[in-house]
Amino acid sequence: MNITFADRIHGVPRSFIREILKIATDKNIISFAGGLPNPSLFPINELNQATNEVFKNAGSDALQYSNSEGYDELRKSIAKRYKDNKGINVDINQILITNGSQQALDLLGKIFLNENDEIIMEEPGYLGAIQAFSVFSPKFLSVPVYQEGMDCEALSKTITNHNPKIMYIVPNFQNPSGICYTAKNRERVAGLIKNSNILLVEDDPYGELRFNGDAQPDFKNYLPDQTIMLGTFSKTIVPSFRIGWVVAPDEIMEKLIVAKQAADLHTNFFCQMIINQYFTMFDNDAHIRKVSIAYGKQRDAMVSAIKKYFPREILFTEPDGGMFLWVTLPEGFSSMELLSLTTKKNVVFVPGNQFYTNRTGDVNTLRLNYSCANDKMIDKGIRLMAECIDELIGG
Repeated sequence: MNITFADRIHGVPRSFIREILKIATDKNIISFAGGLPNPSLFPINELNQATNEVFKNAGSDALQYSNSEGYDELRKSIAKRYKDNKGINVDINQILITNGSQQALDLLGKIFLNENDEIIMEEPGYLGAIQAFSVFSPKFLSVPVYQEGMDCEALSKTITNHNPKIMYIVPNFQNPSGICYTAKNRERVAGLIKNSNILLVEDDPYGELRFNGDAQPDFKNYLPDQTIMLGTFSKTIVPSFRIGWVVAPDEIMEKLIVAKQAADLHTNFFCQMIINQYFTMFDNDAHIRKVSIAYGKQRDAMVSAIKKYFPREILFTEPDGGMFLWVTLPEGFSSMELLSLTTKKNVVFVPGNQFYTNRTGDVNTLRLNYSCANDKMIDKGIRLMAECIDELIGG
């Protein structure tokens, strides 16, 4: 049988992270590769109680089909959190519950992107967004990010020389670099796209996981009519429920709902009710503080180990929140070659070339995840990586 696939699927890369996670399931492997929350911090007992309460109060209603927009009570809870924690007023009719924020990216691609439409991406940028948008064959316009945020000079030139529809950013503890845009940088970025036709997609899975410093203003404050906000409970509560959301203006929301109905009718209604019941019964902010403190200690352990073992010429970020840091090898050295060495020592990470849209071949950058490893694993893994780095750059 001669199988003919759609043209669009040929240009979509496999998820390198999903592939490497197959290796990382081996208990002998020290993995800094995945973006996995620490399972020891999942609120298992609380969710168990919330589940029992849902069965008790809702019964079979919790197991029935639901509307595409999402459980109204959960949407109200999300709107309340925006109001209480960020000072942002969101109408629940502007909130769509999705299967993780990853589905939100797919829905946005469906309603906005035609082939060769232009989209601004951070460099390095989130691999999941690159993969989701690649299905629609756009042209990626890469703009570098650095410690303070986005390169505004490069952004200005990109806007002047191109006609992007969407700009996708992760401004809080960015995946993969871990950097957080400063308030000054956010204001400059917003000023460059204000009054244009560019829609800003602000993805914020990590913003609440801050363990140092103060929260920065959301882009919604600067660009209320141009900003689409994405959120998820995968990093703060549990990932397996796959409960995320998108906040968008009414005109955009109408199209998102149509795309959602065509995709899957609705997101898991039962899990939506459990999450909302959890909010009702327990202090989620206290839980997030617990997670953030734990991740801060794990970040400190990794930074300390890097400073102890890595050669001084190795550069790395020191994030104030989130789950990742970014490492830069000396110019001319390959993170893929380093991975081939560390894999032999049962240590894995994600090479940086997965996070670029306009570079081919090897790069000298890599992403390390610290949220899913204890201090002993971190110290051993970084020490073994350092041995491999010495072999790579000294050999």
